[in-house]
This record gives sequence, C-alpha cells and structure tokens, in this order.
Amino acid sequence: MNFTNRVNQRLHDEHGATVALMERLEQLIARHKRGSPPDTADRGVIQLFSDLSAGLETEIERHFAFEEDHLFSYLRTIGDEAIGAHLTEEHLAIRPLSKRIAQLAREASANGFDAAKWDEFRGLGAELCERLLAHVQKEEMALLPLLEENMDADTEARLYREYSEIA
Repeated sequence: MNFTNRVNQRLHDEHGATVALMERLEQLIARHKRGSPPDTADRGVIQLFSDLSAGLETEIERHFAFEEDHLFSYLRTIGDEAIGAHLTEEHLAIRPLSKRIAQLAREASANGFDAAKWDEFRGLGAELCERLLAHVQKEEMALLPLLEENMDADTEARLYREYSEIA
C-alpha cells in the first residue's frame, strides 16, 4: 500500500519490517519445540537475535513513542481520542514483552539457551508475535487511514520532519 502522507508511508514501511521480523521469530519457535533450544552458533539464529535486540529495543520504542507523543495528541486535537487510547494500552502490554525478548536474545547470543530460558523465550516470543502482529494490523486498518484522511499538509510536513530527526 502506498500513502500520500509521508508519515503514514514511513510507519507503513516500519510495520512491514516488524511483520517480517515477527515472522522470522515465529519460524524459529515453530522449528524448536519446548526444551529443545536452537543452536545459538547458527548464523541465522545469531542474525535473528541481533535483529530482535536492535529492533525491539530501539525501533519499536521509537515508533511507539512517536505515535504516543505526536500522532495520538494530533488525533485528540481533531476530536478522535479513542484509537490513540486503545493503541496506547496495547503499547503498554507490548513494551515489557519486547524488552524481555530483546534481553533474552542478547543473553542467548552470549551464552546460549538452557531449556528453561528457551521455554521462557519461546512462550514470550509467541505472545509478542501474536500481540504485535494484531497491533500492526489495527494501525494499518484504522490509524493510518484516519491520519491519511484528516492530516493537513503543514502538519504532515512538521511531523515527518520531527520523526526523521528522532530516527
């Protein structure tokens, strides 16, 4: 999908990257059952853990913070608070999962997994995938179209510049 609003297009592109990362996590979880951790010396596993650590701790947090600090406040000014309030609640549930998965991925990169840590990673990873993929879908189907329809060119330019500065 292509948006005329550059903020929306950037968020859409980030959503695509998040979906791809969650799909890779889901595939790892599907390949390795409870008590059977992956080989943390495998190049693909190492890359996934690196991508999870960076993507979940920095990219997701930056994305969420921008939405909460700029987009949801913009929506309040046009009289539409409900979607921002709902998505903020989801952010609050996703953040600790993201941080813990990133931490476990870093630890596994350095020390591997024992069965208990793998089972924790696997369970939290599955929950994160479910929550984050549903969250992205809501933003794609509700938030971005709402912004596309309502945001004027001056606001779009200002917010795009602000988001680019924190990226």
